[in-house]
Formats: sequence, C-alpha cells, structure tokens
Amino acid sequence: MSTPPHREGWLTRWGVVLVISSGLGFFFAAQMHFSSAAFGRTVSWGQALYWALGDWYEWAILSPPIFWLSRRFSFEGGRWRRSLGVHFFAGVVLSVAHLLLCGLAEQLQGWVEGNRIAFPASFQRLFTNRFHFNLVVYGLVVCAWQAGAYYRKYREREAQAAELAGQLAQAQLHALRMQLNPHFLFNTLHAVSSLMLRDVMAANRMITRLGELLRLTLETTDQQEVPLKQELEFLGRYLEIEQIRFGDRLAVRMAVEPATLEAAVPNLILQPLVENAIRYAIEPNTGSGQIELSAVRNNGQLILQVSDDGPGGGWRESGDVAGACLAREGIGLSNTRQRLRQLYGEGQNLDLQPRDSGGVLVRITIPFRTKTDHAAPDAEKPVA
Repeated sequence: MSTPPHREGWLTRWGVVLVISSGLGFFFAAQMHFSSAAFGRTVSWGQALYWALGDWYEWAILSPPIFWLSRRFSFEGGRWRRSLGVHFFAGVVLSVAHLLLCGLAEQLQGWVEGNRIAFPASFQRLFTNRFHFNLVVYGLVVCAWQAGAYYRKYREREAQAAELAGQLAQAQLHALRMQLNPHFLFNTLHAVSSLMLRDVMAANRMITRLGELLRLTLETTDQQEVPLKQELEFLGRYLEIEQIRFGDRLAVRMAVEPATLEAAVPNLILQPLVENAIRYAIEPNTGSGQIELSAVRNNGQLILQVSDDGPGGGWRESGDVAGACLAREGIGLSNTRQRLRQLYGEGQNLDLQPRDSGGVLVRITIPFRTKTDHAAPDAEKPVA
C-alpha cells in the first residue's frame, strides 16, 4: 500500500527536522563535554547528551508553528514590516515556550535525582541565560525557511523558463518548417509550369508525383526528426519529379551505410541541399551532371554529404578557400542552418567547400541517435 503524497511530504519534513536537531544536539553536547574541564567541572557524555539533545528536540517540537508562520508571513514585496513585527512577537512567545519546556525538563530531572528545584527560580535562571539565545535560534530557523522557499521558487522559475525556452524552440522550428514548405512548393510548381509548355504528359506525371510528395509531407508535419530511411524515401519522391524535368541530364548516386538508416535526422533536411545542387550544377548546364549523397557513422556522429560536379556558380565564397562558406545563402540553406542550430546547438555543423574536381560539397554533422530499434537493409544504390 503506497503512502499518500501529503503524508510522504510530512514524514520527509519531520525526518529532516529530526536529523538537524540530532546533529545540533551532538555538536553542542561535545562542546559542553570538552569545555567543562576548563571551568573545573566535568560534565559526562550522558549529562551533555541529555541536556543538548533535550534542548534541540524541544525546538523540533516547536518547529511546526515556526514553519507555519514563516510560510504565512514572508518578507516579499511590501509586507516585510508587518512580517517582521509578527515574527518578533512570535519569537518572544516561542522562546518563552521553549524555556517552559526546559524548566519542566529540569523539574523532571530533579524529581528523578531527588533534588527538586523550585520552578520559579529555575525559570528565572533559564530566562536570564537563554532568552536572547532563543530569539536568535528562532530568527535563524525563519531565515533558513525563507532561504529554502526562495530556492524552491528559483528552481520553479528556472524549470518554467526551460519549459518556455523549449516551447519557443519548437515554435521556431515549426515556423522554419512552414517557411520551407511554401518555398519548395513554389519551386516545384514553377518547374511544372515551364514543363507544361513542352511536354504535357511529363507535366502530368510531375503533378502526380507532387501530390504523393505533399501527402508524405503532411504525414510528418508534426515530427521534427525522422529516421534517415524515411527522409531518403521522401527525397526519392522529390528526385522522381526532378528526373521527369531533366531526364538523362540528372544522375544521382547514393552511398548510405546500412547502420545509418535508423538514425534520427531533421525532417526535410536533405531536400533543400539536393535542390540547391540541382539549381546550381544541373539547371544552368546543357550537359549532364551527377549529384552524390552519402551517410556514414563516425565516432558517435552522423555525417551527411551532398555533392555535385557542376561549376558551383552562384555559390559566393567568403574568401576562406579552405572553408568555402557562403557569405549569403538562400532560403533553403539558411533555413537548414537555423534548424540544425535549434535542434542540436553546438553539437552540429554545416560545412560547404569546393571540390577539387569541380562542384561543391555540403557536409552536415549531427549527433548519431536512433528513433527505432529495428534496422533496415539496403545501402548503396543509384537512383534511376
């Protein structure tokens, strides 16, 4: 039978109070025992523990009203003057209550030892020696409670800020997806429009493929990451459209390690890269061109590469030939870079560099992780 949550919290608080009271009792008992010799009177461990533990256990008994007052009368905002007055009054009352408990404990000890002391005299001595110390103890307990309350509120606000940051990141990723879809759709419809004047049958096939592609897009619209094999399936539908448009001028080769097919990748991450390669390496040329795509796993990282053998026209380099980064990027690459940053922070990299044989290589590096446990076969194959 499980313990109710409110009772579990109550037991936890009492456990903490008991541990702290015991720790303070042992500490002051040791001080009392070892320092008593300096005053010519030896206090045994039994006596020291009886006095010290009894003293702090009495404070443990008084802790519930202190905690209630601390919770009810905090020092936040403009209420600190009222709370200060309430706590001063409560401190006086509870300090006196603690002295009464100490007096009763002395009466009990005197009755056991046969050395009874008049209660008024005992209480007067305790009041003179302990009242101010008790006020300090009350203040420290209140300060400890307020510090704990402030810490809990800080953690709650920190958790709320993290939750809001996550919601903002999801909203930004969704906005980037919504930005990418119209861009892709516009480019495809533009291709259909230009093909309609030359080959109506091919344009009709392209519209059919576009419908299938949009259906796949809608099925995964709420997913920020998908398995690589699913991303390749979507890319294959897109390439079917482009190959209707370019025919033999477009050749695509894929080299994908089987172990990477279940790796999680950002949804629609490859299509903008391939679209850029087609735009700058295939579309401007009258001859044929080849686009290569590869996926490998290396040291806990997934490396995706898209390269072409075109002249690289339209890719503006910043002057750093080794890095070959673009100074200005279109919607596709800029969108891809932002999505990678949102999803993986510093754990990602998108690198562009010219190839020695001509064309441009785009490399994406992200952490390798899987969305499913099963693996799919098939690896290296050219796309017809």
